[in-house]
Amino acid sequence: MEPIDHDLANTSPPVPVTILTGFLGAGKTTLLNRILNGDHGLRAAVLVNDFGSINIDTELVVGVEDNVISLANGCVCCSLREDLVQTILETIDRPERPEYILLEASGVADPISIAMTFNNPKFLDRIRMDSITCVLDAEQVFAHPEYPALMDLKLRQIASADMLILNKVDLAGAEQVELIRRWIEDHFNNIRIVETDFCDVPYEILLAVGRFDPIQMETAGWYPGHDLDGGHAHEHGSDHHFAFEPWSYETDGLISLEALRQTARKLPGGVFRCKGIVRSAEAPDRPAVLQVVGRRVDITLMDKWNGSDPGTRIVAIGAPGSFDGMDLCQRFEACVMR
Repeated sequence: MEPIDHDLANTSPPVPVTILTGFLGAGKTTLLNRILNGDHGLRAAVLVNDFGSINIDTELVVGVEDNVISLANGCVCCSLREDLVQTILETIDRPERPEYILLEASGVADPISIAMTFNNPKFLDRIRMDSITCVLDAEQVFAHPEYPALMDLKLRQIASADMLILNKVDLAGAEQVELIRRWIEDHFNNIRIVETDFCDVPYEILLAVGRFDPIQMETAGWYPGHDLDGGHAHEHGSDHHFAFEPWSYETDGLISLEALRQTARKLPGGVFRCKGIVRSAEAPDRPAVLQVVGRRVDITLMDKWNGSDPGTRIVAIGAPGSFDGMDLCQRFEACVMR
């Protein structure tokens, strides 16, 4: 059995980090502007190479330091310096500890080397790699065929990603989008693709915090409606700007973490994120937190249940009609120890 990824007391859990990659002009900065200017109630830290590319609403600015812009919505925008790790650690140690960090990689950067830095064991109690998310310009994917190195770079960025945001799909048109999907399928298996315009991606898909965080679900009272017999959920609310479908599962049985890990790795391609609080057979007195984004699976043992009733509660979110709720229910039921 593979070891649990982190085994730590839940005093200050690691801050999740997303590396945002994609070629120049794909829409990364548009996405970061949405986070910085959004009314989402999250303390997010956005790390960029150039403040000038960020269009922050001046009415939100409440403080400016040497390399940090503090915003009224709790977010901060930080300028990257040469020592990436030091910048990250200083950001985490701010008086208002961020709940999430987004790092914008250069448009010509290979994100794997950045991710390897954060996978150093000495950072596991402070930083958790949540995802590598790639933004792809659907209109310009096949531009400049005379430069094969450019296409190779885009393929490397897609290959490194846990999830792909296919941006500007309206400009590209349905025929181009289908051509892109076939091109990606020719090179990779089971890439999670979120289609959008203006990088208008819900926070529930992009980030591992907020209403979709299983640790916060009980206090926030946010549960998607679900039918445990069919394991199928209806869309929660009508205020989401992006069509997605939530699903949830609960059980009082003890879960095998090894079976859970294998199940999480083989979820249908239409599931963008899956998260949960799990009561495991291996450590029933300590909650295990499941985090899945794309092809990345992370299982973390927390210190204690913090007064909540021990049990397993798992939620998933994906494209409408892209998964069968009964099928998901059966997959997770198979993880229960008999």
